[in-house]
Amino acid sequence: MNSNQTNGSATPSAKYVLEVDRLNVHYGRFLAVRDIELNIERNKVTALIGPSGCGKSTVLRSINRMNDLVDAARIDGQVRFHGKNIYDADVDAAEVRRRIGMVFQKPNPFPKSIYDNIAWGVRVNGVKKNMDDIVEQALRGAALWDEVKDKLKQSGLSLSGGQQQRLCIARAIAIRPDIILMDEPASALDPIATLRIEELMTNLVKEYTIIIVTHNMQQAARISDYTGFFSVTPDRTGYLEEFGPTKQVFTSPTSQITEDYITGRFG
Repeated sequence: MNSNQTNGSATPSAKYVLEVDRLNVHYGRFLAVRDIELNIERNKVTALIGPSGCGKSTVLRSINRMNDLVDAARIDGQVRFHGKNIYDADVDAAEVRRRIGMVFQKPNPFPKSIYDNIAWGVRVNGVKKNMDDIVEQALRGAALWDEVKDKLKQSGLSLSGGQQQRLCIARAIAIRPDIILMDEPASALDPIATLRIEELMTNLVKEYTIIIVTHNMQQAARISDYTGFFSVTPDRTGYLEEFGPTKQVFTSPTSQITEDYITGRFG
């Protein structure tokens, strides 16, 4: 994917690495989300919050074309990455997913060694040299190296849940993406492991742009620079009710619906 290409009048922004423009996602006849507008600032953490079924994860999967894998899914609108619409016909979806990585809700290490969990994706992308250095660098980047450096040949499945999630983060950053998407990355973890993931995000954002979906509003308030609040219409279509700096969204939201959700009056 050539990041210097643009679509029509779209111009890459030095400030925004990703621009979501009037995004609509259908699953068959069902309109899952409508008219989503998001500008994602580089090297910042953006949190997407809202009640279950409001389309947060649908939007996240649309940002790296994971919804392509759902037969009934249809996308309208644009998702511009460095100014180029990732849904243009000349864009390779696999390349999009290489540059916009995903960490899922449930840790999903491969049934391979810790070393090969990292090396596999790197090799698939054509890198053959300096693999030991790449694996070490990725594990250090995920704050996991000191815990696993003496057992790299052991299965990634032998690690604890929190370690497995950090292994999945290491696997994602090993191929040096621009953006890391995280879909509820700590929801299955205990509080200590959750804190490690949050600390890790604080460090990773120095090199990467992070977009996280979370049901944990305290987590969003702690770690994110920007927050988008999603709500739903009576017919269950998700939409973006409010987006802005996290402090503003949590302390002085412009929407009554946002305030009601944050204060626990619904959701």
